Amino acid sequence: MDKVYDPKDVEERIYSDWLKNQYFKAKIVRNKKPFVIVMPPPNITGSLHMGHALNLTIQDVLIRYKRMQGEVTLWVPGTDHAGIATQVVVEKELGKRGKTRLDLGKEQFIEKVKEWREKYGFEILNQFKKLGISADWSRLIYTMDPAYVKAVETAFLHYYKKGWIYKGERIINWCSRCATSLSDLEIIHVETKGKLYFIKYPIKDGGFVTVATSRPETMLGDTAVAVHNKDSRHASLKGKLVILPLLSREIPIVIDSLVDKDLGSGAVKVTPAHDPIDFEIASHHQLPLIKVINEEGKITKEGGPYANLDKVKAREKILEDLKKGAFLEKEEEYQISMPTCYRCNSVVEPLVSKQWFLKMDKLAPLAANAVKKGAVTFIPKKWSKVYLNWLKNLKDWNISRQIWWGHKIPLPGEKDVLDTWFSSALWPFTVFGWPKKTADLKYFYPTTVLSTARDIINLWVSRLVFSGLEFMGKEPFSKVYVHPTIFNIEGKRMSKSLGTGIDPLDLIEKYGADATRFGLMYINTGTQDIKFSENAIIAARNFANKLWNISRFVLSERTKVKGKGNNDDKLILKDLNLITKIVTQDLENYRFGQAAHSLYDFVWHKFADIYIEKAKKRRSHAQATLEQVLETCLIILHPFMPFITEELWQRFKGNSGPIMLTKWPRD
Repeated sequence: MDKVYDPKDVEERIYSDWLKNQYFKAKIVRNKKPFVIVMPPPNITGSLHMGHALNLTIQDVLIRYKRMQGEVTLWVPGTDHAGIATQVVVEKELGKRGKTRLDLGKEQFIEKVKEWREKYGFEILNQFKKLGISADWSRLIYTMDPAYVKAVETAFLHYYKKGWIYKGERIINWCSRCATSLSDLEIIHVETKGKLYFIKYPIKDGGFVTVATSRPETMLGDTAVAVHNKDSRHASLKGKLVILPLLSREIPIVIDSLVDKDLGSGAVKVTPAHDPIDFEIASHHQLPLIKVINEEGKITKEGGPYANLDKVKAREKILEDLKKGAFLEKEEEYQISMPTCYRCNSVVEPLVSKQWFLKMDKLAPLAANAVKKGAVTFIPKKWSKVYLNWLKNLKDWNISRQIWWGHKIPLPGEKDVLDTWFSSALWPFTVFGWPKKTADLKYFYPTTVLSTARDIINLWVSRLVFSGLEFMGKEPFSKVYVHPTIFNIEGKRMSKSLGTGIDPLDLIEKYGADATRFGLMYINTGTQDIKFSENAIIAARNFANKLWNISRFVLSERTKVKGKGNNDDKLILKDLNLITKIVTQDLENYRFGQAAHSLYDFVWHKFADIYIEKAKKRRSHAQATLEQVLETCLIILHPFMPFITEELWQRFKGNSGPIMLTKWPRD
């Protein structure tokens, strides 16, 4: 054995051997309950990032641990077609050649997307494999596989026939760059400096009322001015009419409890076609909807003299005209939470639109009750509160998108596609062949645990739960482990594009997959945020090398006669038994960091620094204990560091089979 462990000499060779021998493949064993994880499907446009690396390692630790305990284990991998993200990527590729999707037409563009997926869509899975994950690759699922498409159509028609899917005119979020509606959860709010404009609206019988707005261009669509019912400043205005500046249209003053009486003057303009709260106010008073900004971000004909202007240009002209007419009272600096598209970062416009919606009045309680009664539990527990709070008063889900790439809405003449999250909500049972009643579906559903990020508790977890209950009559899993979010050392979100990200592939290249995995688990100590430092991976690399050299020492003189043990042997075996119990309990309770710390301290300090140093003076008498401790250490380290433990196991145990199929030590 070389003095220094070289992961590059080991990892690819061992992973190929694992795949060749199909060690990850799960088989149905009657009367034996399986341990099942479905991998949160990454976008086909994605590449391995630190969040992936953390979550994949967590899932692989659990799968390897349960496999070694003798359980039937299945980890289902797959990818998501990622409607908007994929369309944006392919459009950018076309843009490099001076073309747009409109130049190609819908059918040809979709063919281009399929070609792109065949060329690049598997890259992220190949990157996942470099971490050593033991997913059953024979079961790889893609959300645009024909069987999955059929399942999505079945789910849609199920809801539609029940009357839970309907088409309605509501305020939605519109991205003019992506040319589609977006859900509230697909919006990123960016804090930016803006202005609050105070505008005088003349009262028909004399005087004026001042309203404050950060978006003066929307005033073209005002159909009322509203004041709070408990605002004494404006009590005398009830029932009066005002003249809309610039367009000279008469609009009423209404009283409504939804008004924020602390904003500006306490009187607000009501633009129901371009603001969700205004839309609700309008419904209370049967106000008309006037759409003055279209899907291209331009002023409609309802905007009179400002028609066809870009909304930015329109704002400039409107402010100029307000000043000329003495309607602009003042301007104030104002912090604005700007809604932007999560994919292209364009400013999102709230506007009224006809879309397909899924009713939530029956489904939201299903998802909530599953957690309330304890059928689904969150780890850490605090995330159950976030989950339940979101489900309260949940609005109907806008499930239609106006892009070209995705699952078509299965109704005649319908050009829209479904929100990507609609299809991924079916993941835990559709991966097993639903709606067909397959043997896999019967045996492997429900799954055991979902490991995911806090960002998608609302986007995905809640929808998984009500979908599982609606279509299968059972919760899709019993536990949801919400892993920490990894930030860089300054506490900023990691982003490769902004230069604040760290590429896990670089870490694997420099230090090896085992070091990357163990380092990530070592810092996963139960806190919700991790400030990542490469020092953790370096320490894990050193730990791997320490394990290698421990093994070199233990295996170097195996032919010597083994003699009688002493108190040192008894003590290390007692500590070995204790560390095995501790690590077992920690893994059962999802305490990955604590388990990693315990393993590190035992192997490096108690075993190497203390016991082995003493054993050097009585080598032949200590050999049996040395081998027993090493054997157990390799086994309980394997879920964390699969490559080095497999390599050492083969050198140590020869033809006794892979370490991953070796039994976990029991009390």
